Amino acid sequence: MTLTPQWLDELRARVTLSTLIGRTVKVTRAGREYKACCPFHNEKTPSFTINDEKGFYHCFGCSAHGDAIRWMTDQRGLSFMDAVKELAAEAGMDVPAADPRAAKKAEEAASLRDVVQGAADWFTQQLGSSNGAPAREYLAKRGISEATRKTFGFGLAPDSRSALKEALKKFPTAMLVESGMLIAVDDKEPYDRFRGRLMIPIRDARGRVIAFGGRILGDGEPKYLNSPDTPLFDKGRVLYNLDKASPASRQTNRIIVVEGYMDVIALAEAGIADAVAPLGTALTEAQLGLIWRMVPVPILCFDGDAAGQKAAMRAAMRALPLLRPGFSLAFATLPAGQDPDDIVRARGAEGFNAILEDTQPLVERLWAHEVSAGPLATPEERAALKTRLLAHADAIEDADVRHHYREAFRERLDALFARQRPERPQRQPWTPNPPRGGSYGGNRRFVPDPRLQPPADETRSIGQAGIAAPLIAALIGGLLRYPGIIRRHDEELARLAIGDPQDAELLDAMLDIGLRQEGLDCEGLLAILEPMKVYNRATTLLRADGMHFSFNRSPKKNEAIDHNRAQRELSEFISLVNTQAELKMRRLHADEIARARLDEQSIAEQQRLRAMDEDLMHRLQALREGSV
Repeated sequence: MTLTPQWLDELRARVTLSTLIGRTVKVTRAGREYKACCPFHNEKTPSFTINDEKGFYHCFGCSAHGDAIRWMTDQRGLSFMDAVKELAAEAGMDVPAADPRAAKKAEEAASLRDVVQGAADWFTQQLGSSNGAPAREYLAKRGISEATRKTFGFGLAPDSRSALKEALKKFPTAMLVESGMLIAVDDKEPYDRFRGRLMIPIRDARGRVIAFGGRILGDGEPKYLNSPDTPLFDKGRVLYNLDKASPASRQTNRIIVVEGYMDVIALAEAGIADAVAPLGTALTEAQLGLIWRMVPVPILCFDGDAAGQKAAMRAAMRALPLLRPGFSLAFATLPAGQDPDDIVRARGAEGFNAILEDTQPLVERLWAHEVSAGPLATPEERAALKTRLLAHADAIEDADVRHHYREAFRERLDALFARQRPERPQRQPWTPNPPRGGSYGGNRRFVPDPRLQPPADETRSIGQAGIAAPLIAALIGGLLRYPGIIRRHDEELARLAIGDPQDAELLDAMLDIGLRQEGLDCEGLLAILEPMKVYNRATTLLRADGMHFSFNRSPKKNEAIDHNRAQRELSEFISLVNTQAELKMRRLHADEIARARLDEQSIAEQQRLRAMDEDLMHRLQALREGSV
């Protein structure tokens, strides 16, 4: 049976070590790590540390050290293969079948680390030699000290097609090609990949060299060149400087993502050690997973130019489906035309940290990007903005986070496009009727209608209590039975003022689902609602079929329901409920004006609105009685 280093690394990554050890040992959280009394020797004070990020445990008392597999073999007494099989079963991974060819490949891959480490050592020697003077001068001009140069392992690849090949001739040529150190083209003799470049080792999370980045010295293209993907290196699953930034982030409780490794190094030179960078690609899902294991809200700090902002938006789009409660992104924008090196040179670490303090949440970045994408003068342009924003929200897989993004966008849209309401007229002081023969502008004496009554308590409270609860219950119950209606009335449903928080939350969830899922039926809607806390309320409303509306009735034995009629009446009901809420608010306003002015016009408006309200109530009653 053959297990490649890559497969074993994936197995270790899928196992949460503290959970595994916690099954048999009492562990307690200590910052970003866990502590316990060592199970391998007797102790009263915990000296056994578990680090989930790096995937190992270590005892400072007896020096016991290992990973998940080592724990299973040393503490459980299992054989290596039995430990692997048990862990793989828990992680949902299939153990590879025996394959002689895979065994040979695994043996070669294991020694590739020796190849890249040998190359790193040779590059470092070349930088320190007389040939490295121009490269050392370049580093000095960039403000990179000798200490930083050694910390990051800078080296030099001479401008030669065979110097590295000759220096590493103890390794087979095929292995040098597979490690990415040589280039093989057709039947030509393989030659050095990196030539005339300043070399920067790329390390994995454990600090082992797995690849290189090379910056051209002088003129030439490409300016930066990375190793190709190899059995050791997958550029989409590695972050530059992760091995050093991870421990630093435990002190700062942050992680900064910048565009390239020279940005990381410039920040390190200024004393900012908690920065990482992708390697020539947009930030990937795997890389987001790595940084979210360190902090819940990493800071993306890309250049302020168009390319940098485009990269920031690509990262935002990539992150949206992966968002979950508590985990997001923040954005710090550098001035246009400047990179982190420019900032720390001009303002020092304090200036760069000041920029990091003024971060923008992901929701604000999406909003600002879409609002600035084009004009918003016409209804069509405004509708397009809404469509783009809701598409971003719909990309989020977590239902709760998606719901809150939709609400955040709706609130911002309402604020941006809010209609200017006319100011209410000032209250006019009351004056008695003029004496007979007198006039206030006409020959006819005005006498108030004695039938005019003060507004009822229900009308006074409508703005605070929202729509009557039974009407909302009937409406939501109908939507649960006929969720296809949601798409037709999403605007009206979103405007409803609902007093019961539970019903408001349920309707919001149904809006999110209904707008995202086409062809939705009752059963499908309930299946999506089931994991949510509003599910019980939904089933309660479905069972309450005594509300006498056609769209709330469950079929009885040998009874056929006219579903088309039920859906027509539900659509009308939604419009009536919305109109009723608006009408009552207008009546409130009209009542105030009538009491202030006491003129024919205000009284007539008050009576007109009251008649409209009565007519609306008759229509609602007709729907309830089924006489429509």
